[in-house]
Amino acid sequence: MLMKDLILSILSSIILLVCVLVGVAFLTLLERKVLGYIQIRKGPNKVGFMGLVQPFSDAIKLFSKEQTYPYMSNMNLYYISPIMNLILSLFLWMSMPFISINLNFNLSLLFFLSVSSLSVYTIMLAGWSSNSNYSLLGSLRSVAQTISYEVSLALILMSFLFLILSLNMLDLMYYQEYIWFIFLLLPISFMWLVSGLAETNRTPFDFAEGESELVSGFNVEYSSGSFAMIFMSEYSSILFMSMLSCMLFLGGNLISWFFFLKLTFISFFWIWVRGTLPRFRYDKLMYLAWKSYLPISLNYFLFFMGMKMIIFILLI
Repeated sequence: MLMKDLILSILSSIILLVCVLVGVAFLTLLERKVLGYIQIRKGPNKVGFMGLVQPFSDAIKLFSKEQTYPYMSNMNLYYISPIMNLILSLFLWMSMPFISINLNFNLSLLFFLSVSSLSVYTIMLAGWSSNSNYSLLGSLRSVAQTISYEVSLALILMSFLFLILSLNMLDLMYYQEYIWFIFLLLPISFMWLVSGLAETNRTPFDFAEGESELVSGFNVEYSSGSFAMIFMSEYSSILFMSMLSCMLFLGGNLISWFFFLKLTFISFFWIWVRGTLPRFRYDKLMYLAWKSYLPISLNYFLFFMGMKMIIFILLI
């Protein structure tokens, strides 16, 4: 029986990862279409019906391109970093709760924090091992940004966790049966979305890719499949953050098809922000993290902790 359960878990995980990769392919198409319409043009519409096959032709093109060999790079780390980056971003999806309880364990939100903080190392090593000044600067910026926003992101998450007193992602669904957390925690729900944008290195916080000074950030020396892996891991993280946002404050009802509609909307929001807002200034980004978001999220956390303690005392 245990062996059958193990086989079922592995199959479920493989199906989940394949679906995530297909989702990533179509998210790139959605982004190009939305940005096209924002800029009053069509976007990809030639390959297949309305450009639906475009992501797959892009994947074939990227993986069949010539792989560059930077002469001065640290070769082993240079090749392993993008692969590890993609593996870690796909590994995050293992914490996604299944109704069939795939790998949905009691500490799934702690697992999310642990794995997402590991991805910092792959970015740092990708920038350093290329042995290029531009990629090193891009990776340093990216790492500083990710670490800064991870602090407030964890505190915001703890405010939600104090309301449910559990680290299991599935419990968020049960506690939002009658009212969504977005109505109870409106300010920090929006703060979570903005921190999510900064965490996934997206506009207006894409300082790892400041074209005017850093060309393309830490991935400047990468081409072919390595570049595609970095690209896929970024979009996989966007989809995961969208899923987590739905779980945290938009009901998180996994049984309903409405859940996936909400997930699509939040992914669209990520793209919409990219097409609308200009890039932030780097010092303002850091001030926002340390002088605004950190004190506010800490105050909210203490407020919810105090509120839970008062309720606990009253119940006793």
